[in-house]
Amino acid sequence: MFRGVNKKIAKAKGDAPPTELEEEVAKALFDIEVSQTSEIKADLHDIQITSAKEVEVKPGRTAIIIFFPYRVWKNVKRIQSRLIHELEKKFGRRHVVLVAQRTMMKRATKGMKIRPRSRTLTAVHQALLEDVVGPTEIVGKRTRIKAEGGTIIKVHLDPKDKEKDNIEEKLQTFSSVYKTLTGKEAVFTFPEHVY
Repeated sequence: MFRGVNKKIAKAKGDAPPTELEEEVAKALFDIEVSQTSEIKADLHDIQITSAKEVEVKPGRTAIIIFFPYRVWKNVKRIQSRLIHELEKKFGRRHVVLVAQRTMMKRATKGMKIRPRSRTLTAVHQALLEDVVGPTEIVGKRTRIKAEGGTIIKVHLDPKDKEKDNIEEKLQTFSSVYKTLTGKEAVFTFPEHVY
């Protein structure tokens, strides 16, 4: 692996070396950045990944979750739709989901200051839900409690994005990725009526 690709992976000292999938994602990002025809090459200059993970959505279909450092997430969010499109062209039949690397903190203990609200479990899971469905937006959400126990989150996505970026065929991918990241079941749909 050459130097430009190495700069696209941000690992902390002591972390495991990059996996083959992470190197493949870093190479794809680098290729998009150096491409003459790419519209987002200037935006990709300072963007790095922290890790990448492959998830099975259904038999024969996988998705790639790419984690970005939180400090560059605002830049990634701005070009998210175009970046997903470019990466899915590079990876063929695999869906790509972009997520910020967020950290949770335990409750404040003796000698510790108050933890920020953005670092609570609930806030991180809510932010992950919004990251997973990007570039579309959530317009409604309900939590259903099953008779035999357990909960399902029903998430309604913006109907105007139904045809855009093949969002409709990614609904099952969103469910699998969110379950992998949080352990919670979620069902993604487009509402029949507008709120």
